Amino acid sequence: MFEIGQTLKEARVSSGVSLAEASKDLNIKEVILENIEEGSMGCFKDIYELKDYIASYAKYLGLNVTALIDDFNEYLFEYTSKIPLKEIEKKVEEQNKEKTTEKVVSPYTRPMRKYPTKYYVLIYSILILLAIVVVVWSVRQISVSSVTTSVFEHVN
Repeated sequence: MFEIGQTLKEARVSSGVSLAEASKDLNIKEVILENIEEGSMGCFKDIYELKDYIASYAKYLGLNVTALIDDFNEYLFEYTSKIPLKEIEKKVEEQNKEKTTEKVVSPYTRPMRKYPTKYYVLIYSILILLAIVVVVWSVRQISVSSVTTSVFEHVN
């Protein structure tokens, strides 16, 4: 990683571009470009983001992007292949523990409802009101139709 940073720094210095200019032109923070030039990979959380920064910086300086990315991939492979498997498994377990840490709930506590009680009361009252309206309407229809038929019978 240090060699990649040195290549980028040498290209920047030889082209007469300051770090501030490169930062402004690339819209990348100056600190990030400094860390890349120093080879400080530990400052970056996301390797893919670092790879994008290196590619953008190399393209900006007119360097062979593919060659630098290949060098970075080789460095990354060497770096990660030297990590013992036990350490990788330990790190994965730690990350899984962080993900699974949920609220501890007592079996005696009530589970939280998805919607507040007011919501259920409102829904049930609307349903009951609709049922009452339907019953009243149907009773009126029956009584109106019986009156109507009796009136027609008297006319004939």
